[in-house]
Amino acid sequence: MRKTLLAIIAALTATSAHTQTPLRPDQAAFRELYEELVETNTAFSNGSCTLAAERLAARMMAAGYTKDEVQVIKTPGHDREGNLVATLKGSSKKLKPMLLLAHIDVVEAKREDWTRDPFTLIEEDGFFFGRGVIDDKAQAAMWVDSLIRFKKDGFTPKRTIKLAATCGEESSEGVLNGAEWLARNRPELLQAEFALNEGGGGRLDPSGKPQLLAMQVGEKATRTFDLEVTNPGGHSSVPRPDNAINELALALTAISKHRFPIMLNDTTRGFLTQYAASSPPEVAKLMLALVADEKNEQAGTMLSSDPIMNSTLRTACVATMLSGGHAANALPQRARATINCRIVPGMSTETVQSELARVIANPKVSITLRTPHRPMAVSPPLDPRIMEPAKQLGMKMFPGVPLIPIMSTGATDATMTGIIGIPTYGVPGIMMEADGGGMHGLNERIRVKSVYEGRDYLHELVKLISAR
Repeated sequence: MRKTLLAIIAALTATSAHTQTPLRPDQAAFRELYEELVETNTAFSNGSCTLAAERLAARMMAAGYTKDEVQVIKTPGHDREGNLVATLKGSSKKLKPMLLLAHIDVVEAKREDWTRDPFTLIEEDGFFFGRGVIDDKAQAAMWVDSLIRFKKDGFTPKRTIKLAATCGEESSEGVLNGAEWLARNRPELLQAEFALNEGGGGRLDPSGKPQLLAMQVGEKATRTFDLEVTNPGGHSSVPRPDNAINELALALTAISKHRFPIMLNDTTRGFLTQYAASSPPEVAKLMLALVADEKNEQAGTMLSSDPIMNSTLRTACVATMLSGGHAANALPQRARATINCRIVPGMSTETVQSELARVIANPKVSITLRTPHRPMAVSPPLDPRIMEPAKQLGMKMFPGVPLIPIMSTGATDATMTGIIGIPTYGVPGIMMEADGGGMHGLNERIRVKSVYEGRDYLHELVKLISAR
């Protein structure tokens, strides 16, 4: 361990500046694990997931796990992109395992841009600051911490519990994704009846009061298309009507004005129904009207004025990159744009591409699908074995706070576990700021209270589900 005896004693007697409540011994031990994980740089450019996985593995083995139960897995040519997999064997021979999934890599963070060192866990004014304090090292640390506690407490679940703390979830196209590699090459390490993952959590109001708990049940798929217009070009003193940049601009304008149809599923219907209960009456009326008829144009249009709601209700495509021309005094010979689409479950890539072509209505604009970075997402069912324990525990720990199913408009490694048919849920419990707490941006932060409460919630949730 990196800590000296004096440091450990200091941690045991530490208090939160926000709550002034001394840490329990188990919380102090978790904080040390969490700190070590946050302070292990796992950004793709200059960090090492392998080092983080090895440090987590060392803690688990110190708690009594064997080398057969805890492994750090690397693939050839990817020495810094290791993954941790572990198993706590259950007592039942009939129940299939459950999987705890989290990623330990983080988005890039430049010290010169941050107010504080992004790879130092800093506790200040009731918040933890650092890259990954939310996404996703909080949950990764909680999963490892729970398995350590189970081992030390002599707890044997009925259902075998597997853990996968993987690398590459935040990486771009063409970079190894650990969850995908394991699913395709070592599926036996992940195979489970269901998985608990990131993507859920909860939301706080600006004062820190819990507003809702969220269970992610499904997510959009991401697909990227390249648009291109070419022509012979020529001298800029003699303009042509088929200017490549102009034609591309018209295509992008048409896409920006287009709205795909609303497509609801069990998750988004549940979200609208339950969210309506705590919404202003006029908004609740619109939500319930849309649940009753997703073709209700008035309700759909009014709700879609909110960007997040709009993205939740339908497939959305947006221009993200643009280039064109080769000289200031020449007509452009080529113009390109990148269109990123987030596709609702039930709509195919081919349908989206056809719709883009229809909306653009110009055969001179080519539309090319990039090799997908992720498989199409598979929506899991609203399984009562997952939903009910989460709801009951939420009522106990967060009285009066509703648990709402959500569909993520982003992407998680649930798309990778879907390759081998594992229904994957983004669990509630970790409360976040309404503005996202700086995830993927500057000065990422989470309330200290949210971390410790989330840890307690997830530990009990795993215990409940593993016993059913």
